[in-house]
Amino acid sequence: MAKIVIALGGNALQSKNSAPTAEGQLEVVKNTCERIADISAVGHEIAVVHGNGPQVGRILLASEAAKDVTPAMPFDVCGAMSQGYIGYHIQQALKYSLNTRNISYPVLTVATQVVVDKNDQGFQNPTKPIGPFYTEEEAKALVAEKGYTVKEDAGRGWRRVVASPIPQKIVEIDAVKQLWETSIVITCGGGGIPVVENSDGTLEGVAAVIDKDFAAELLAENLDADVLMILTEVEKVAINWGKENQQNLDHMNLKEAVQYIDEKQFAPGSMLPKVEACMKFVRANPTKKAIITSLDKAVDALNGKTGTVITFA
Repeated sequence: MAKIVIALGGNALQSKNSAPTAEGQLEVVKNTCERIADISAVGHEIAVVHGNGPQVGRILLASEAAKDVTPAMPFDVCGAMSQGYIGYHIQQALKYSLNTRNISYPVLTVATQVVVDKNDQGFQNPTKPIGPFYTEEEAKALVAEKGYTVKEDAGRGWRRVVASPIPQKIVEIDAVKQLWETSIVITCGGGGIPVVENSDGTLEGVAAVIDKDFAAELLAENLDADVLMILTEVEKVAINWGKENQQNLDHMNLKEAVQYIDEKQFAPGSMLPKVEACMKFVRANPTKKAIITSLDKAVDALNGKTGTVITFA
């Protein structure tokens, strides 16, 4: 059996048909955890990383809206809040799904800090979408009113974007390694709480959202995982996406991936970071593999029946 780090995309936490509420999220998470439990049930060891773009955006909006009643929370604190409540939902739903399969593994969330470089270029060029989707008119109004940076998000609408620095180090990794042996750990939630290291060794939170796919990749390297699995909305990675000549990919090696990126086949803030995270993993671990597929096809993908497999060669 394999050691697998699973990165959950936004659709694994909320769907287009569910209300953007805690209750709506929990209903979606219950279905997600059925799929994760299926993976665990066949004997794989797993750790779970999740995104937080919509959630941290809403927490920030709520905090800003209530600033006249109670002080607004800093961005890193909003990230920590999202990490806690999303992890709680996954813990609750996954533990139930495991119990129905007579699996008694503990499931727990680790509040995880991730070190980034304070000089990372991501701070100069915000790219990470957070919060809800807006029309172009609404987005431009937010720029004028609040000074947000907004970008069009892969044809789905406009969203606020924030800095997305590359993760350098997982602060709590030693604890996660110890827990890995006996538990299913939910860690690096939302990409981790972004912090920088000061000259005196202290850590300081910064306003950013680390891409959860890159955080999952770093975790997979640190845990010596066999597979990095990124679960998203589509069953396979495609080139010429949305065109008549769209081609779904069963396999992609590093050379091919570089070519497709040069051709701008993958949308920034959407499929591109997923592919780049997978490339980084197999580059560091040439005998291992990464998989990109949909949540519902996760087990089939692990069995080689679907998904896009990324390998070194």
